Amino acid sequence: MTYQSALDYLYSRLPVFHNIGAAAYKPGLANTVKILDYLGNPQKKFKSIHIAGTNGKGSVSHTLAAVFQSAGYKTGLYTSPHLLDFGERIRLNGKMIERSYVADFVENHQAIVQQVQPSFFELTMAMAFAYFAENDIDIAIVETGLGGRLDSTNILVPELSIITNISYDHTQFLGNTLQQIAAEKAGIIKPDIPVVIGEWQSETHNMFENKALETNSKLYYPENAFEFIANDNNKMLCRTTDLGEIRVALTGNYQLKNMATVFKAINVINDLGQFILPENAILDGIENVVELTGLRGRWEIIQTSPLVITDTGHNQAGIEYVAQQIKNQTYNKLHIVFGVVNDKDVSAMLSFLPKNAEYYFTQAKVERALSAEELAVIALQFGLKGKIYPTIASAYQSALNNASSDDFIFVGGSNYVVGEFLSGL
Repeated sequence: MTYQSALDYLYSRLPVFHNIGAAAYKPGLANTVKILDYLGNPQKKFKSIHIAGTNGKGSVSHTLAAVFQSAGYKTGLYTSPHLLDFGERIRLNGKMIERSYVADFVENHQAIVQQVQPSFFELTMAMAFAYFAENDIDIAIVETGLGGRLDSTNILVPELSIITNISYDHTQFLGNTLQQIAAEKAGIIKPDIPVVIGEWQSETHNMFENKALETNSKLYYPENAFEFIANDNNKMLCRTTDLGEIRVALTGNYQLKNMATVFKAINVINDLGQFILPENAILDGIENVVELTGLRGRWEIIQTSPLVITDTGHNQAGIEYVAQQIKNQTYNKLHIVFGVVNDKDVSAMLSFLPKNAEYYFTQAKVERALSAEELAVIALQFGLKGKIYPTIASAYQSALNNASSDDFIFVGGSNYVVGEFLSGL
């Protein structure tokens, strides 16, 4: 079996959330337990850090992995979704899983797939855990797929749990209030395992504190604030209370909260004593996370004349951060290439976007994509005007054609828009 035929098998035989949405969601650990038992429970053969939250999971996961790598630890990283290649989901010391391993894993384990009928996420997570165990890693940084309590990754008993923040997303699964969503995310808190909560929120802090009390888990909030000083060669120069000035590779003001979360997690890890993350590794990991782990799509600057930036913000809170960041840019005219998926609160997202922009409404090549035509109709209700384009490539090319050298083009709205955009560059 080749790598491509293995991927074809995964996508055609298993429910894939990014294609079909809710129909692919299989809550609970029953399938996970069966598959991991069959594989010899690889998740018990390495230490881990488990990360949930509405936004920021990917940035926090990759940055922590970069710090561990810089400190000399053999580091596994499991995140989702991918932007360009399936292998982005499973990394070892920043390098994507070997294509031959993916092909062999799928070919050798079709019997258990037929028996259990797992989701795409459940099987790829099992693949990641088997890969990490076989490579005798020191630590795995594992991001939840959706929620926490019923997420497949919640089979882990980690060294540390992290919940980045709580906002409205996947409400059809997690609940319609911040408290309900927080309760689901709090499900990753395990007995006697410390937990870092990335952002104190008045609506949700009681949920976390009660859960931590119930499980005898020590609860931490970030203390070391990252203060923006200036942009420095496509990185942010920030001031911290403990490390002085530090260069942050992931730009965008929303990353200040993520980096504070990372920093608190590092302090807790060092206090636990099983891993030592020295100052030079912290500085290197935070400054060079993109090179070390391959993370992309976080306020990523594509070119400067005209300025082109893409970002994976894809829900209410994510787009609010994006809109704030757009306001901070200096430009002559603003062009926004925008597409979304059909199970988001599109109106809430559009309500944050600037009206003084030319919009290029489009859609990614996934089944969940909201049609560009429908998106344009909804956007008009919020005073957002533009034209409809059948593909992201055509929308972006039109924006480039219309833009002068001092204009700003933003591309986003969903992970799939960003991934398809980057793949076409």
